[in-house]
Amino acid sequence: MNRRKFIQQSIATSTLISLGGLGFQSFNSKPNTTHITILHTNDVHSHIDPFGPEDSRNANKGGIARRASLIEFIRQENPNTILLDAGDIFQGTPYFNYYGGELEFKLMSKLKYDLATIGNHDFDNGIDGLYAQLPNADFEFVSANYDFRNTLLDSHVKPYKILNKSGIKIGIFGLGIKLKGLVDPVNFKETQYLDPVEIAQDITRILKQEHKCNIVICLSHLGYAYNNEPNKISDTKLATQTKDIDLIIGGHTHTFLPKPTIHKNIENRDVIINQVGCYGLYLGRIDFYFDTNKTKSTEGISITV
Repeated sequence: MNRRKFIQQSIATSTLISLGGLGFQSFNSKPNTTHITILHTNDVHSHIDPFGPEDSRNANKGGIARRASLIEFIRQENPNTILLDAGDIFQGTPYFNYYGGELEFKLMSKLKYDLATIGNHDFDNGIDGLYAQLPNADFEFVSANYDFRNTLLDSHVKPYKILNKSGIKIGIFGLGIKLKGLVDPVNFKETQYLDPVEIAQDITRILKQEHKCNIVICLSHLGYAYNNEPNKISDTKLATQTKDIDLIIGGHTHTFLPKPTIHKNIENRDVIINQVGCYGLYLGRIDFYFDTNKTKSTEGISITV
């Protein structure tokens, strides 16, 4: 089957999926509020198909078509919906070995992802291989602590992006894990790793103070927590060592959180953290509600796909 036909059929099958089996929970808009829905994935690792019925842990779960149905249903419920990915899109099935990431990016474009950040496995075909697939992505990449100057990705990856939904400004920036020791230096070439906490402080100041964003989201591929490595930067440490981040959408450690966790930042304000395991088995959902004074409240859940 050629690639175009495969993509068309993969998405077309989504119309056959029953939403009743997706574990969907409806979040109804509150009166006199502006409702923003954030949907997210992480560490999908080229899992295009659902797991088979014989799989001992994840039988009949996941798959791009089921995710497409769920996302479309939520968008119909709330047009103010944003779809994000926290990295490691590549590597994990023969689809990546054969197509080199083209299929993953084209299918994500069909699902209308808004933004993604870059995980360590997204360098598995080298920085040249990642760059070669960018024309297949109808969405942008954000990464603030990878300095891509002197590489092909220079100017193709932005530190942050600001989206506007019904007058609510949403600032989104990306952070990546230290590549040294995880990725062959030949693959990331002159990419420089910058301190995530310092970069986060700079970016959040720009987003909150200069651009007056109502929500600041970090798309993180740092990992949720490292209990055996207390000094290693993680999402939980990032939350407690910074300010002005409202939501951290995580990746890398394949951590499944049935619902988001709450941590206090350096100003004792709440930071929401969520991560939805791996392989496209779950879809994260965070709902923000803004009243007429732009005061926000939140709800969150991880939905089985």
